[in-house]
Amino acid sequence: MSRVVMAAALAATLLVAVPASGTAADTDYTLTIDPAAKGASIDDSMYGVFFEDINRAADGGLYAELVQNRSFEYDRADNATYTPLTAWAPTGGTLDVVDDDARLNERNRRYLRLGLPAGVINSGYNSGIAVESGKRYDFSVWARTDQPAGTPMSIGLTDPAGNYFAPPLNIQVRGDGWAKYTGTFEARKSSTTGRLLLNAGGTGTLRLDMVSLFPQDTFKGHGLRKDLAEKIAALDPGFVRFPGGCLVNTGSHYGYEAPNFERRRSYQWKDTIGPVEQRATNWNFWGYNQSYGLGYYEYFQFSEDVGAMPLPVVPALVTGCGQNRATDDPALLQRHIQDTLDLIEFANGPADSTWGRKRAEMGHPEPFKLTHIGVGNEENLADAFFTRFTQFRAAIEAKYPDITVVSNSGPDDTGANFDKLWQLNRDAGVKMVDEHYYNSPSWFLENNERYDSYDRNGPKVFLGEYASQGNLFSNALAEAAFMTGLERNADVVKLASYAPLLANEDYVQWRPDMIWFNNHASWGSASYEMQKLFMTNVGDHVVSSTASGTPSTREPITGAIGLSTWATAASYDDVKVTSAAGQELFSDDFSAGANKWIGTGRGAWSVVDGAYVQSDAAAENTLVTAGDPTWRDYTLNVKATKQSGREGFLVAFGVKDTGNYYWWNLGGWNNTQSAVEKAEGGAKSTLLTDTTKIDAGRAYDLRIEVRGRKVQLFLDGQKWGEFTDDSVAEPFRQVVTRDQATGELIVKVVNAQDNAARTKIDLGPNTWVVPTAKATVLEGMPDDVNTEFTQPIKARQTQVRVSNSFTHTFPPNSVTFLRIKDQRR
Repeated sequence: MSRVVMAAALAATLLVAVPASGTAADTDYTLTIDPAAKGASIDDSMYGVFFEDINRAADGGLYAELVQNRSFEYDRADNATYTPLTAWAPTGGTLDVVDDDARLNERNRRYLRLGLPAGVINSGYNSGIAVESGKRYDFSVWARTDQPAGTPMSIGLTDPAGNYFAPPLNIQVRGDGWAKYTGTFEARKSSTTGRLLLNAGGTGTLRLDMVSLFPQDTFKGHGLRKDLAEKIAALDPGFVRFPGGCLVNTGSHYGYEAPNFERRRSYQWKDTIGPVEQRATNWNFWGYNQSYGLGYYEYFQFSEDVGAMPLPVVPALVTGCGQNRATDDPALLQRHIQDTLDLIEFANGPADSTWGRKRAEMGHPEPFKLTHIGVGNEENLADAFFTRFTQFRAAIEAKYPDITVVSNSGPDDTGANFDKLWQLNRDAGVKMVDEHYYNSPSWFLENNERYDSYDRNGPKVFLGEYASQGNLFSNALAEAAFMTGLERNADVVKLASYAPLLANEDYVQWRPDMIWFNNHASWGSASYEMQKLFMTNVGDHVVSSTASGTPSTREPITGAIGLSTWATAASYDDVKVTSAAGQELFSDDFSAGANKWIGTGRGAWSVVDGAYVQSDAAAENTLVTAGDPTWRDYTLNVKATKQSGREGFLVAFGVKDTGNYYWWNLGGWNNTQSAVEKAEGGAKSTLLTDTTKIDAGRAYDLRIEVRGRKVQLFLDGQKWGEFTDDSVAEPFRQVVTRDQATGELIVKVVNAQDNAARTKIDLGPNTWVVPTAKATVLEGMPDDVNTEFTQPIKARQTQVRVSNSFTHTFPPNSVTFLRIKDQRR
């Protein structure tokens, strides 16, 4: 997930459906199906889920632990707001968090030391600890005391005022060696604001670590929060990709040399197995800590529990996600390659092998049946990544020839890095390539045919991360339209997963997300309902079908101009706009100030020494605009100079408003590449990229020529690139598959517009069908959003009269799946 995409996703999103002339209108379509014409086979693993510990998806989420910072490992080095006592508060006595030789173990170094008598209370996640009346909760703590007679300790579940939800537990800590103490609560009332209170009496010193409270009722008894796991299981995923994402290939370093354990380490699977009290707590790329209570064993177990293929991803020692560094230590590379071989043995090895034995000791003597493994994630350094990937692949295939080693194509759907990585993968005969992209709804409507032209004999596609930028129903409709193209190309696109999977509403680093939750409730987004519809009605193979399209026209690019920065201070001067005929439309050398420009209120804009300067090097998206939104066929000239900061500058054209424009992003992504991006409704898609970087203190001469829907861009007089934005956002899409077990045709129709789609459906004269078909429909208003309290987007089922030739009207803004049964079955 790239930074610019993430920021774009935070903006308000709308779907510009074409055409959109009102709900009273009907548009006529035809859909011709040849039931005897068999297309691509669809694998059972076609659709899956991608789990990354983002938005507090693990701790405070899918991992059912209710105590936050249970081992006192939070640190300002990981998050500026953290202390070792984050989520804890004293209730009396003296206490401090220490790291010394009295620690519980090397990987879990800190513990709480109390001068008795003393007490401490934990507030959990969100607004508190959620408990449900009648449910049982298991408490545990590791403790030691310096008092020969022992130390009494009382543990309670309370509300913020100190009222108990259950009778308190009383334990006696004995001995000056670490020991585990346990007990069980049965809640007598429900609450979302609970607290876990620990009070210790007597004198002397008490040490505590790994304070835990777990609901007994977890998914299949394996420690995962039941409602979240059940929503994932209801998708019937074909695979589970884990543990990330940017989480995998970022971090300050790749070492794990004990005992001098360091913070901000890259994600390493060996840190995450074995007894939980021996697992590390680590910095998370998304700005918080992860306890690794949800580790590789639990990921494999969960995949098995939901009947999905496990698909782990390991780092290739080339960072991605805007960091763009490569590790050149050969010994370190070989160690990570060996770690990956050990991972495969952990998953598949016999119970008497070195790593298979560890799996067996954790409770699973049988193999987990691993068949695919990803190496790397969203690397921008194509050559550096592929050199290392090749070494991983060679080692894996030499020892485990049946394992599919998955490569990737970087963080974007197009561009120089994307093209280079695909060429390297094709030339090397890689079996599968992981593509990622987060784009506007219109991009998904425009790119249904993306995979039609892919090489049928080349690497297969794993679409590991994709989503349109928003959680409205209009976003889900655009994604559904795109998914019909994925299924039509199931011989090329073998795996696909929407991302991200989970988001805690109080800890959001990324939008959109599939399943939302807090400490007591969870709900599926409109995209969740859409994914569920597709994932539970896949079919076994594609059936040949063709449909008419929606009449549309493409108007010329029109709009005003703009200047912006992103985490950079920059100056602009000598802005000039001329028509194609040479007439001057606009000119500003800022000698008279900047009163021609309208700002958004972000950044610090002022005229300095005859130039327009944005001086705040931390501000993001500081767009100011000028000119006429009706301008067309014009040339924009501007001089730009970077002063300081992480990136370059942004020059906008075709500006309708602050959510709809094009801009030339020079020195973006932490000054690692440049691009032309198109914003629609605040959501961006990338039209053109290259590797241009911007130097501070150097004046650049920029020229943008807009002619019709063609744009040419010039940097210091040299053509930088060009594009023609002539794609059509087609709102009516369809695909047909067959369910071999039932004999049903599954006719899947997306109508992503405000008009109803009156459609003549022809199955051919030699087709005999049962006259009533089951229809599953998702429909609503484009801006509908599912929340904790209301879910307007839910599937409904009805019956539809059908024959070998019939007319059906698909509602505006809807997806309809018709299951038509062969009368001869």
